[in-house]
Amino acid sequence: MDKYKKLASNTLIFAIGTFSSKALSFLLMPFVTALMTTGDYGIADLIQQTVNVLIPIVTLQVNSAALRFSLDKAADKRDVFTVGVRTTLAGFAVFALVSPLLAMIRINDFNVGEYILIIIVFVLISGFRQLCQQFVRGSGYVKLFAIDGIIATATTLLFTILFLGAFHWGVMGYVFAIIASDFCSVVFFTVTAKLYKYIKPHLFTKGIGAQMLKYCVPLIPTVILWWIINVSDRYMITYFINSSENGLYTAASKIPNFVILFSQIFIDAWQLSAVDEYDAKDRSQFFTNVFRIYSGGVFAVASGLILTCQLITKILVSDAFYTSWKYVPILIIATTYSCIVNFLASVYMAEKKSLMSLLTAMSGAVTNIVLNLVFIPRFGANGAAIATVCAFLVVFVTRGINTRRYIKIKFKLPLMLIETVVLVTQSVFMLRHESGKSLYIIETVLFLVMLALNIKPVKELFELVAAKFLKKNKTAE
Repeated sequence: MDKYKKLASNTLIFAIGTFSSKALSFLLMPFVTALMTTGDYGIADLIQQTVNVLIPIVTLQVNSAALRFSLDKAADKRDVFTVGVRTTLAGFAVFALVSPLLAMIRINDFNVGEYILIIIVFVLISGFRQLCQQFVRGSGYVKLFAIDGIIATATTLLFTILFLGAFHWGVMGYVFAIIASDFCSVVFFTVTAKLYKYIKPHLFTKGIGAQMLKYCVPLIPTVILWWIINVSDRYMITYFINSSENGLYTAASKIPNFVILFSQIFIDAWQLSAVDEYDAKDRSQFFTNVFRIYSGGVFAVASGLILTCQLITKILVSDAFYTSWKYVPILIIATTYSCIVNFLASVYMAEKKSLMSLLTAMSGAVTNIVLNLVFIPRFGANGAAIATVCAFLVVFVTRGINTRRYIKIKFKLPLMLIETVVLVTQSVFMLRHESGKSLYIIETVLFLVMLALNIKPVKELFELVAAKFLKKNKTAE
């Protein structure tokens, strides 16, 4: 299969599963925000984010190694999955022993000790789900990966309605729904992909364990650094202001996730193609062509979201959360560059240069922490959003320069600068004027400018997808 059509095919398959699960988080927001106060919603988010940063530490980020090494055709997949399971279990045992230390942490009105038991269970179940997901994806079971996304959507919806709506469990119900859904996914993968057959009963794994750990251990601080860039601002907002303000900021961060939705669907498929085609002679041109289509789509989606952010916020959240829209435009810009940076991470993945991924992420994390301390006390929650934008810009510059050692991608920086100026202009107008006919006229014009700048890559993307469908139809005839 042609490499572009294979990429399009995998993207469509991943879209089926990823879109449904990601879209659900938006569709549930009116229900969740109606049943939870801004303070409870902020605390529930902090529990989830705490687990997100604990999982890579506890599991040594072995799920990333499971993905990368299962993509190697010469690797014994039984060795790969066995190492993943053993590493996850060993890490969890250590975590359970030291968890009383974590329970001593308190940030303003967020007391970790009150939720330590559910955090322990959350880490175990979600850690195994991530391992199963990445191994299945790397082993070529892309359709199972997509089906799991649909099942996860259904189970999350069911458990959220049951625990939060029927039982009124509040914060605990919100978190229990995620845990229960993740457990269903582990069972699904175990049965359908017969993962139990990939576990070796003896300890010998032909040395691949050392190779996997050499790859994934440097990713632990990398993931933590990404967490610092993406999430630490929520803890700082809670510290400098309160959990209610963090609840508004968290609600606002859900809308930029539309950009991540578009991005993640593609990146899941792109990582497979990046490894498969990395040794090809025309790889620089391949990466450049794909980057042009990808970045054009990301900027276009971001511009459309800024234009409609007030309307989307009105639809998705209850009245108590509506003012959260003021944080959305700047967060969209930050998310846009996070998507661009994630594309460059595929170079490090193909090269197995996890250490360089760590060093470049560190530049953004340091930037984020310093600017959060300066901006949040001065500008409130939007200061955190501005700090996040600056952090991702720093990572993009460092990765853009460093990855040229391995592959030369033509970024078309003048075009990216113009696209960024359009997003910044949209954000400034939206925040300064807030409403009025003239505001939406200007916002619409700027959105059309963004579409005009990216009409070629969007057209190429459409033709690529259309070509796959046409080929299918001809085959059927």
